[in-house]
Amino acid sequence: MDKDRIAGAAKDWAGKAEGAAGDVMGDADTQAAGRIREAAGKVQNLYGQAKDAARDYVGDDPGEAVARLVNQNPIGSLLAAGAIGFGLALLIGRPAPPPRRRWRYFD
Repeated sequence: MDKDRIAGAAKDWAGKAEGAAGDVMGDADTQAAGRIREAAGKVQNLYGQAKDAARDYVGDDPGEAVARLVNQNPIGSLLAAGAIGFGLALLIGRPAPPPRRRWRYFD
């Protein structure tokens, strides 16, 4: 379990408590602050869940994850590598433009 998930759940709970306190007191500012904190906690919790899912997919060795991805989709991997190579060739292999000619007229 990721620390972002724990912190997100805590923010979510604190936001709900703050929103409920605002409801009881009838304070719109406290209600809004509670809803904002609750939303921030949910977003942080989702971020932690995404990190956990990525860590579960990749595991300890990122090279192994890339190899697994290439084995699952070899044509897509080949097309992606070709597109990256083509883009780099366009950026790197571009010749310098020829110098501009300046015409001088002598009398």
